[in-house]
Amino acid sequence: MTCATDSVNYWSYKWRIRTTRNGKYIIEDHTSLINTFTIQVASVTDQGEYFCQGESNDKSTSSGWSNRVTLTVRESPKAVVILQPDKQTFRGETVTLRCQIQGERDTDWEYSWYKKSSSLSPVSKDQEYTISPVSESHSGEYTCRGKDRRDSQNSKMSDAVTLTVPSGSKPKPQLTSSLKGAVLRGNTVTLSCKLDQSTGWVFYWYRHTQDSSALTQTDKDSYTISSVTDSDGGQYWCRAGRGNPVYYTQYSDAVWVNVTGNPKAVVILQPDKQTFRGETVTLRCQIQGERDTDWEYSWYKKSSSLSPVSKDQEYRISSVYWSHSGEYTCRGKDRGDSQNSEMSDAVTLTVSSDKAQSVVSVSPKMWLTEGDSVTLSCEVKDSSTGWTFLWYRVIPYRDGLPRVDSNSVELLSDSSRGAGGSYTLSPAALKHTGVYVCRAQRGNPVYYSEYSTTQPLWVTGETTLSPPVSLIISPNTTQHFTSDSLSLSCEVQSNSTGWTVRRYTDDAEVSDCSSDWGSVTGSTCSISSLQSSDSGVYWCQSDSGGNSNPLNITVTYGDVILESPVHPVTEGDTLTLLCRYRYDPSGLRTDFYKDGLILQNQTTGEMTIPTVSKSDEGLYWCKYPERGESPKSWITVRVSGGGSSAVTVGVVVGLGVAFVIIVLMILLHWSKKTEDDDGTGPSDVTYSQIKLKNIKIRNKAGPSDLTYAQIAIIPTKNKEKSKGGSRAKSEHVYSQLKQGMDDKNFI
Repeated sequence: MTCATDSVNYWSYKWRIRTTRNGKYIIEDHTSLINTFTIQVASVTDQGEYFCQGESNDKSTSSGWSNRVTLTVRESPKAVVILQPDKQTFRGETVTLRCQIQGERDTDWEYSWYKKSSSLSPVSKDQEYTISPVSESHSGEYTCRGKDRRDSQNSKMSDAVTLTVPSGSKPKPQLTSSLKGAVLRGNTVTLSCKLDQSTGWVFYWYRHTQDSSALTQTDKDSYTISSVTDSDGGQYWCRAGRGNPVYYTQYSDAVWVNVTGNPKAVVILQPDKQTFRGETVTLRCQIQGERDTDWEYSWYKKSSSLSPVSKDQEYRISSVYWSHSGEYTCRGKDRGDSQNSEMSDAVTLTVSSDKAQSVVSVSPKMWLTEGDSVTLSCEVKDSSTGWTFLWYRVIPYRDGLPRVDSNSVELLSDSSRGAGGSYTLSPAALKHTGVYVCRAQRGNPVYYSEYSTTQPLWVTGETTLSPPVSLIISPNTTQHFTSDSLSLSCEVQSNSTGWTVRRYTDDAEVSDCSSDWGSVTGSTCSISSLQSSDSGVYWCQSDSGGNSNPLNITVTYGDVILESPVHPVTEGDTLTLLCRYRYDPSGLRTDFYKDGLILQNQTTGEMTIPTVSKSDEGLYWCKYPERGESPKSWITVRVSGGGSSAVTVGVVVGLGVAFVIIVLMILLHWSKKTEDDDGTGPSDVTYSQIKLKNIKIRNKAGPSDLTYAQIAIIPTKNKEKSKGGSRAKSEHVYSQLKQGMDDKNFI
């Protein structure tokens, strides 16, 4: 800077600098004997406002301060060498070095190039310095510097860039595959073309032959084939090229891509595609023909990944809900080479919003005769897979046992016989009388269905001698009016202790006689005022599990009932049916019906079948015109002579008859021997007629097929005269055995 004054007689000059350093305002003064102020190496700290003035030698006179000059100092820009295509080049390539002045326009500068601090020859002031073709001798460190065309200021020297040109032949890339073995159809394979310590290449990919045009080219050193098909199989090569003109490497060695079919995943759903709220569902992904441990797994619902993500073979849903319904698929990934299996077919899971409901049925019927065969069947509504079944007997409520509605249930000791869904009783016995329910179970942890509705079984003894106890009802009829009274007694052949009256009503309740509906005196249950809710089946039940024959009782609010026997009738017996009107028991004209057909009309209220046969079995009711009709009652007819007891009695009677015949034969032999000894002819002959009669026994509890035999000896005399006059009398005794049927009651 120069300080110019009007006079030249000043001996010294004062320079004042105002600047800011480290955030502080500073004023500096400098004195010089000359009128110039020089900064040899300017730096940022030198920038600020500069003033000057001239002074006389005795400082008596000064020029005053000059105008302000602001000095701004900035860093010198630095040059940068950019080497193309790479610091690592190969013999024969074209190399371009470009000098870039940071933050400056290229056209404002001219450039100087240096190799190992020496100027390059020939000298070039261009921004780019090109070497073509490059050779090993061009290896070395290169720098550059710029010079501002406007004020000739130099930039800083660039950092050195080392160019390396190795000797030898062209480089050869290495081609590799991402998979070790064959490629599974539908999977992805990636080929890599590697060149060590080198950049700027474009990669060319070839299939089948090297001479063919490139299959494709990529800026990256990898080529990916997605969703491989059979047509993608074959032999592959690669090579790289860069620069302008393009410099090519050698071809790589070939790599084979072998394409083969991939295994398919299969979803196995347990316990069933149709499941119920609260069950545990397990989905298992099975890769066909493969070892489970070689794969990891992915699960999807409607093509979206399941959350939380699981790589396990099994996907478990505990306590399923309706929102879990949907289509599920899976896929496996090989742990060895990460190839995917084929996606499984979708499996649809349907979750019911309700718990599983068991349904029970009986075949052929629920009213049985001792010795019949019956099967109870249990199934789950809308589901049939994977269930096992449990069987229970319904009993009156008892603490500690599972409760179903107002009853308790106890597991049958032989419940496992019906695990498959069918519980068969063959032959059925009196002890099987009762009410049954079932329920189903499956899965781990075990899921239980709801209990089924109740299913009663009523077993009647073949004869009155069969059950150890009889249920006696008074009045002895199946139908009763409401508000009437009813007495039910357990009559036991020995001790009646431990027997009670039990019933099963239309509301599916099993209960013993109690204050809720009756009063107990010993083994008798009394109902003082019947209600329609008292309709049901009644039987005697012992503490040890014994049963009487079950009896069906109907209580009606209506005005008409049919009085019919509560026990089965036997073939050959007389059956009398009475039709009763609640308010006028006699004098009304009545119609009787069986199985929907009228049997007798305009009667006096009574109908008699003198000799019952099996064809008379059926459903009976009666009707008072304009007053209503009775409920329907089933009348059972037992075949005469059936049952093991009748067979036993028959054997006994037969042995008795044989004994009598033997005795009579001995008597005949003795009589003839006496005649021969006397030498006289016969006189009075006495015959004995023996009649064998079948006697039927009628029991208070009902008819039976028990038959007894009665033997009656009837003496008969026969007088015979000879032609030649009277002969000497000789007594002969004859016995005649006859068998007949007596239709009259003996007892």
